[in-house]
Amino acid sequence: MTATDDPLFDRRLVLPPEVTGGWIVLRYALPVRARPQRPLLRLRRWGGRIDRFVLPGPVLGTAHWLGYLPADCAAIEIAGGPGFALERVGARSSANVFAECFRKYPLRALGGLRALVRGDERRWRDTLRGACATAPLADYDRWHRTRGAVPSPETPAPAIRIRLVLVAEGAEIAAVTDTLAALKAQSHTNWSLHLAGGQVWVDPAAADPRIHRAAWSPDATALSLCGGADLFGLLRPGDRLAPEALAHLAAAFQETKPDLIYADEEVGLVAPTPRLKPDWSPDFARVTGYLGVPTLLARAFLAELPVEPVGAPETIAITLDLAACRAAAVVHLPRILCRRIAIPDDTAARAAYLEAQLRAAGEPARAILRDGTLDLHRNRPVPAPLVSIVIPSRDRPDLIARVTADVLDRTDYPAIDLVIVDNGSTDPAVLALYDRLLADPRVRIEAFPQPFNFAAMVNQGVEAARGEILVLLNNDVAVLHPDWLDAMVAQAVRPEVGAVGAKLLYEDGRLQHAGVVVGLGGEAGHILRRRPAETAGHLGRMWVAHEVSAVTAACLAVSRDKYRAVGGFDAVAFAVDFNDVDFCLRLGAAGWKTVWTPRAVLSHLESVSRGRPTGAARARFEREAAVFAERWREVIRHDPFYHPALSLTTFGEDLE
Repeated sequence: MTATDDPLFDRRLVLPPEVTGGWIVLRYALPVRARPQRPLLRLRRWGGRIDRFVLPGPVLGTAHWLGYLPADCAAIEIAGGPGFALERVGARSSANVFAECFRKYPLRALGGLRALVRGDERRWRDTLRGACATAPLADYDRWHRTRGAVPSPETPAPAIRIRLVLVAEGAEIAAVTDTLAALKAQSHTNWSLHLAGGQVWVDPAAADPRIHRAAWSPDATALSLCGGADLFGLLRPGDRLAPEALAHLAAAFQETKPDLIYADEEVGLVAPTPRLKPDWSPDFARVTGYLGVPTLLARAFLAELPVEPVGAPETIAITLDLAACRAAAVVHLPRILCRRIAIPDDTAARAAYLEAQLRAAGEPARAILRDGTLDLHRNRPVPAPLVSIVIPSRDRPDLIARVTADVLDRTDYPAIDLVIVDNGSTDPAVLALYDRLLADPRVRIEAFPQPFNFAAMVNQGVEAARGEILVLLNNDVAVLHPDWLDAMVAQAVRPEVGAVGAKLLYEDGRLQHAGVVVGLGGEAGHILRRRPAETAGHLGRMWVAHEVSAVTAACLAVSRDKYRAVGGFDAVAFAVDFNDVDFCLRLGAAGWKTVWTPRAVLSHLESVSRGRPTGAARARFEREAAVFAERWREVIRHDPFYHPALSLTTFGEDLE
């Protein structure tokens, strides 16, 4: 590998010409950083064409990437960032990769072969990559054995003092012994442990002065337990910290001084499964307690919290977890730094504790348990704000008739303003429908006689809207439950929320939209597409409302003030595609988060009125994709709500 003069793609991989027309395997390492970024790879082809790829980030020691090198490959350039280390380069023939794909997924391999015969190189390449370069989360045990161990931190922070609590009452001796042994093996030695309850687990001859055994006091506070340490956290019997865990947490804390810092974990002693956590997602954390172990809270943050006792040993984890949700500055290290025996099921206790907190704070929400899952039920405001539903459309009487009937007659919301933006419909059935609809004072028709520009149509509809809340709705959407709008408005009126997205299903009932991952499929894509509607998703995220980077404008709610504050949709750069994702990301840049809720469920025939782009439309798509990739490169390299170890080739939650 040689250096280049490009400020981003600063490394060039020099390969012998005989490897083109085949596949390349890269193994590389990156430093453990507070702000992860996936490496980028740029493949230059003879004739000026460029292919760009976003590579996975390491979750343990190294990451692996399998990529196709076309016969006209002229150069390979990598943007790895500081500390990127390429450890191995290997080659595989196309026949070898195809054979592996066929062995695993015969039908998929044949589909890839058909794509190659048709000249669709991208689909052939991605089909084989999806089969041979990724692994389902269930195969983590085999996958992680080839990735090595998390390396030592680049800049240790031995002066950072860490205080931990381990409640041993009723625990098995072996579990506590394992936790203590892992703690003693830490490379960061500036720690102390409050060991509460149980027997004297440590042989007096081998006693460690950093371990203090004392009875549990339910009147203690987190701040008093922290003492004079810089960071405070909780361990459960059986938790085994990786040898470098505290060192990495201390180093990251020293660098940025956050309120809260956490890392990933694996669960199970024989065949572990990973818990690959998103970056800070407080809505998600509140109901699921995804933070887990290791999580450390800063003493300065604890000092700002209301003075509350931590309570009984069985509720201390919930108490600290919900207190953590008040943190403003949070760091997530996307590395697995702990192995746990099991995740305790404290859902019912969390629901009761959270419900009490909500009542005390007077929040317009309540904690509910549904099918064993905790969620927050938010009520629509009283009185209900006027909602303007903007529907861009052209002809297709079957679609526009259904969606307008669903909005006006099958939606249980008392204050609706319907704006149809018509792009030159000529179908007599549609024109007759418009005449009937205009008899309803809630309906207006806005003419848009210009060439099709979805973003401009939305902007025009918003200008005509009277509502405090806007809902952008495709004409190929059908209402499945009458309370869908209640759920979206309840989220959209929150001061910290920008865009709100719905759970959209295909006609056959499978998932079509459960949030957008930036970088998926190259630029942005719908996660878990075509999975069963009740799919839980990793960490159970599909059962609860949670933060995402973007949602689709097929059904998107936002307050009118926030829409205008960021300038609405970009009708110049993204006339047809990426306008909704770009809009959500600009809301995020302005300080408003995007939320997806499973309580608003609708059916979406996705693009049935547009069809697949070809010819000039395909060229336009590629231009918009290039602008999007340039504008949002940093988010493509790291969607904060999609772990960097997960694949961007498949639309599931597969390891790469």
